[in-house]
Amino acid sequence: MLDIGFSEILLTSAIALVVLGPERLPKVARQVGNWMGRARAMARQLSEQLDREVSADELMKQRTRPGAPAAAAGSAGSAETTAPAAAAETAAPAADAAPSARHPTDAANSIKPPNE
Repeated sequence: MLDIGFSEILLTSAIALVVLGPERLPKVARQVGNWMGRARAMARQLSEQLDREVSADELMKQRTRPGAPAAAAGSAGSAETTAPAAAAETAAPAADAAPSARHPTDAANSIKPPNE
């Protein structure tokens, strides 16, 4: 990461001791350590989030490519069978939205008593 040797750390510590004094130096060192830990955690979270976004984007690209299912299954027939399934998935939300567009009394009129 940084190319800091022992002599640079020793010199920086001596300057910090002179500038801050022995009373405030431990508090400042603790704060700097906390900030560094938070910065590392935020960098790690950002890296993980970027990895998840990239992998999700790649999966979406694979799903939208028409030749991807055929290449994965090894046959041309599998691409034809997945196309209707994908069309059904896109049609399903529209079918779910239709009952909510109905009038509330339509549901009451469609209920029939059991035949005895």
